[in-house]
Amino acid sequence: MTDRTQRGATSTDEDVVALLTHQHDIIREMFQQVERATGDARRDAFRRLVHMLAVHETAEEEVVHPTARRAFEGGEQVVQERLEEERQAKEKLSRLESMNHEDPEFMPLFITLREAVLRHAEAEEQQEFTQLRANTDAKRLARMASAVKAAEAVAPTHPHPGTESAAKNLALGPIVSVMDRTRDAVRKAMEKRG
Repeated sequence: MTDRTQRGATSTDEDVVALLTHQHDIIREMFQQVERATGDARRDAFRRLVHMLAVHETAEEEVVHPTARRAFEGGEQVVQERLEEERQAKEKLSRLESMNHEDPEFMPLFITLREAVLRHAEAEEQQEFTQLRANTDAKRLARMASAVKAAEAVAPTHPHPGTESAAKNLALGPIVSVMDRTRDAVRKAMEKRG
């Protein structure tokens, strides 16, 4: 019997660790989609990836990291390391977002981003999520899954380096989220006209 079964979690919706680990799998696939695509399909796949990474990281920063800091010995250090990785990834992602997807420098930088994000996801799963599950009861993990979904619903849709803490996300999140969603709507409208 696995630890997950012992704790009573039956789906990704009921356990924050399962939910976020499943999202990591989706992110891995999204990276592959961008790499395989060409032309406008690459641009569109990249935009979907940017959106997913932005909302995923915001939810982790607002819900998971604050709990992990207190849930286990060494949690503060583990979270600080993950936040630094997130900051560096947001900087790369922001730079990529400002580039044309056909720029010769786009794919080499994209590959470095992919490698960094996948290392980050693996570190979260092995160091943070494992300890979080071992030190947090099933009811709390379920409440955290609900909180992650709520945070994702209002999260910014683009990377914002320097907002890797729950306090900064809560202070800036609603404003940045509205700005991001407005920018997304304008971009879509312009593409339809173009």
